[in-house]
Amino acid sequence: MSTTTLVTADQLLRMPDDGHRHELVAGVLRKMVPAGWKHGAVAGGLHGRLEQHVREHGLGQVFAAETGFLLTRDPDTVRAPDIAFIQKVRFEAAKSADAFWPGSPDLAVEVISPGDTISDVDDKVRMWLDAGTSVVWVVNPKWRNVTVYRSPTDIRTLTENEQLDGGDVVPGFSCRVGEIFAGT
Repeated sequence: MSTTTLVTADQLLRMPDDGHRHELVAGVLRKMVPAGWKHGAVAGGLHGRLEQHVREHGLGQVFAAETGFLLTRDPDTVRAPDIAFIQKVRFEAAKSADAFWPGSPDLAVEVISPGDTISDVDDKVRMWLDAGTSVVWVVNPKWRNVTVYRSPTDIRTLTENEQLDGGDVVPGFSCRVGEIFAGT
C-alpha cells in the first residue's frame, strides 16, 4: 500500500527551481509539461491584448502563466492559468506578499495544449468556477475557438468571426476570436 505525502502551498513556494512549473491539486504536486510554440504564441498574443487594454483603462492587473493562485487549503490547491486578471478593487486591497495570490482570479484563461485531455480542461474550468472565478476562457488553437464559461450551465463557444469580450469582468475589452490565432 503506497501513501502520497501531501505538499502544502508554503512548501511549494519554497521549493528550489528545478526548471519546471508545478501546480498543487489537493496537496498532490503536478509537474507541468512545457507547452509548444503555438500554445505560447496564442497565450502571449492574447496576454498582450488584454494587458494593453487593462493598463490603458486602469482596470486592474493581468498575470502571466507562472502566477499561482491558492484556491483551497488543507489540502492545498495552487493552480496557474495561462493568463489571469484581477480587478482593480481586489488588487489594490491585497496585502503585498511574496506568496501565491490568496483566492481565485476574476478571469482565468486556459489555452489548450496538445497533451491536454477534455477531462483535464473540464476539471480546471470547474475548479476555477468553484473557487469564485467570474469567467473562464478556454482557448482552443486546434479548433480556433474560445469557450466562455460563466457557470457550469452558462457556456458559449465563439468561432473565429465572433467577438470575444470582457463583459462586466474586463469592461470594454473586445477582439475578434480569429485575431487570437494570427500567425499560428
